[in-house]
Amino acid sequence: MAHLAIHRERRAKRRDLRSALRRRATATRLVASVKRRPRSLATVALAAGVDRDTASGIASGLRSVAKRIGIAPAKTARTRRTVNGGRGRKSRTVYRFTLRQVARLLADYRPRKQEFKAAVLAMTVLVAA
Repeated sequence: MAHLAIHRERRAKRRDLRSALRRRATATRLVASVKRRPRSLATVALAAGVDRDTASGIASGLRSVAKRIGIAPAKTARTRRTVNGGRGRKSRTVYRFTLRQVARLLADYRPRKQEFKAAVLAMTVLVAA
């Protein structure tokens, strides 16, 4: 019976390692995607390692800065995916910012909250790299 316990532990450890590998690969893919093409402000924040709530808050602040200094994002048509992997019938207009525009917004953004200041630092590192 000792053999079964060892086998079960080994399978559990391998399962944990595979899930960690998937998380790392997803994060790496997201960072590469952000560097390749324009993305939304929240996506750039998520790629920098910011949690979702802070990312949405900082995106709102950066949109206000963009409005204030007159930086307009690029309009892009996007077709939503359906649950079954097909394409939806209706395309939506979404707004994307390039990394150069995000760098300019971060330079002019002055957050007050501590977590937003840390998020700006993380995003600045991502944009500069």
